[in-house]
Amino acid sequence: MTTNFPDLLRDTQASNQYNHAAALERCLATVPSSRLKSNEARVTLIGQALTPYLIDEALKAMSSCFRPSALFLHPLHNGFGDSVVVAFGEKQAGEDASIAQCIEQVSNQYHIDIGLTEGTPHLNQRGLLVMDMDSTVIAIECIDEIAKLAGVGEQVSKVTEMAMRGEIAFNESLHHRVACLKGVPLNQLQQIRDSIPLMPGVQRLISTLKENGWKVAVASGGFTYFADYLKERLGLDAAVSNTLAVDGELLTGEVVGEVVNADVKAATVKALSHQWDISPHQTVAMGDGANDLVMMATSALGVACHGKPVVNQQADVALRFSGLHGLLYFLS
Repeated sequence: MTTNFPDLLRDTQASNQYNHAAALERCLATVPSSRLKSNEARVTLIGQALTPYLIDEALKAMSSCFRPSALFLHPLHNGFGDSVVVAFGEKQAGEDASIAQCIEQVSNQYHIDIGLTEGTPHLNQRGLLVMDMDSTVIAIECIDEIAKLAGVGEQVSKVTEMAMRGEIAFNESLHHRVACLKGVPLNQLQQIRDSIPLMPGVQRLISTLKENGWKVAVASGGFTYFADYLKERLGLDAAVSNTLAVDGELLTGEVVGEVVNADVKAATVKALSHQWDISPHQTVAMGDGANDLVMMATSALGVACHGKPVVNQQADVALRFSGLHGLLYFLS
């Protein structure tokens, strides 16, 4: 059994196993926990039925930003139904933007989630994960769904997209969109809540983190009607979001109190880590939109989840294809 990168290629090519996913288990050892916890530069590759060929091609395509020297199976390889390989090596000099662009190109070319990291929070130590809600924990933008029922769906969704791409200020966009919802009956919100689609992998992610003593929270620019429901349904430790003003059984088109924007999300990460006495080095933030970037930068690890281009470019790692549980593979 070998963990040397060139040997892996020679062994699999010689035995006609180059395109066999099962070859990984035969020629790679599981990474020792001591090495996984080190601050060495590493590339984590996540996919379905990965083969030596796909790993070889992906790492060769990344040669401008990373030079591999050793390969291992991740301890969670095949544990949640994914092939996960960790390559240790040398990160090449270059601008962060060019490295992110290289990773995105290779990731899309081979349909593999790829992350280049140098030390990350430890799974088996107490930590904190703060997630965005809309298009992260759930697979919809709740405000867009409310707007569709109100007959202003196209108008609101355009503003939502602009806000998530960072093209307009979040506060301004939220007040504009919520104003369009004036007069919407509360029972329409319940209709959306009752059919809310959870993002694949969220239950696995939360349960695994909690088994390891982590706290999990939502900080959302969405609404308490949905965030508080998800807190109860998923067993979250906290949920911070915006409150829609109500008059009787109808929305007034206004937001009550302080808007949960990018700065408030970042402050939530700091406040919760302080409240639960969790080291800043054990904090993770995950989101998809531009208003998640500040809390991602505040955390030890910022994770883009099926994110907008600007988010994928600036996040520490990006999940483009995996479910939310893919975050677990980037932890040490």
